[in-house]
Amino acid sequence: MNILNRLGLGSSGQTNMNPSPIAQGNDGDAPSPGNQFAQFGAGCFWGVELAFQRVPGVTQTEVGYTQGIVDKPSYEDVCSGTTGHAEVVRVQYDLNDCSYESLLDLFWSRHDPTTLNRQGNDVGTQYRSGIYFYTPEQEKLARESLERHQQQMERKIMTEILPAKKFYRAEEHHQQYLSKGGRFGLGQSTAKGCNDPIRCYG
Repeated sequence: MNILNRLGLGSSGQTNMNPSPIAQGNDGDAPSPGNQFAQFGAGCFWGVELAFQRVPGVTQTEVGYTQGIVDKPSYEDVCSGTTGHAEVVRVQYDLNDCSYESLLDLFWSRHDPTTLNRQGNDVGTQYRSGIYFYTPEQEKLARESLERHQQQMERKIMTEILPAKKFYRAEEHHQQYLSKGGRFGLGQSTAKGCNDPIRCYG
């Protein structure tokens, strides 16, 4: 989907913001040797990050913003709905200990991919469902996975599958928000393989 159409601005592009070539560029960061990046948007990034933190073979997670038209957006900018960014988790995983397919399975299990720009009470384009791939192999696996899951769903899956673009790391207090205590100061486990229910806001 065209970014301006996603923002509800139509093809005429009636906006005061010109898309930044930096924001629209590829994610130029490099993972650690032997690791690969993956990016997923599945609603509010706090609970999604904790779920990925618990996956064996995941070596790092960061929450942030991507796919928008503004360079260096703030959380407030993204929540305004005018920048086109999605809230995402960038996952770094060890290729010897974790498969991309297992990350895709977790992605589908963590949200309702049939709701457009919404997860529960969280509404806005920043909460859209998205898989943002780094390699042709990731794209192939993502599209095959979507097709399999669509066969199990009664409604159409709204998940977008697009190349990973510039990743803007969210403000520090958003990082590992739930494991650090969340809204109520009750830290949740990041232990690998932990199946404790995730309290989305703490």
